[in-house]
Amino acid sequence: MSYRSKQMIVMRKDLNMRKGKIAAQAGHACVEATLLAITKEHRLEEIRGVYDSDGHPCWVGIEHTDDDCSALTDWFDEGVAKVCVYVNSEQELLDIAKQGRARGFVVALIKDAGRTEFHGEATYTCLAFEPLAPEDIDPITGNLPLY
Repeated sequence: MSYRSKQMIVMRKDLNMRKGKIAAQAGHACVEATLLAITKEHRLEEIRGVYDSDGHPCWVGIEHTDDDCSALTDWFDEGVAKVCVYVNSEQELLDIAKQGRARGFVVALIKDAGRTEFHGEATYTCLAFEPLAPEDIDPITGNLPLY
């Protein structure tokens, strides 16, 4: 069964970020949301008693079974689709995050530290959802314009 899952990224267009900044912020959001989704599905496991040269525990990915039909598995199997849309204010971004969390979705809300832009003020820049089936995420992001 294929859901054609997608990861939705919601950017704040009102900040007028440089292209590189947009890419970096979206990257932060995508990575965090994906790692949180992997954790949510218990897709990583510590190899007990095995450590790297710095003493950190080693982890291994858990293979999914053929009957695993989660949106995350579908997303990995079907090409890791990402769709970037935008809002025009911090409040809109926070509202989207709130809607997603209310539905139980993983939402990675990114707050930039303000070291390179935003005059030293920490600023919410974007968010990314865990990979989801269109019927789950479209009610929240389906009407937002493409970035």
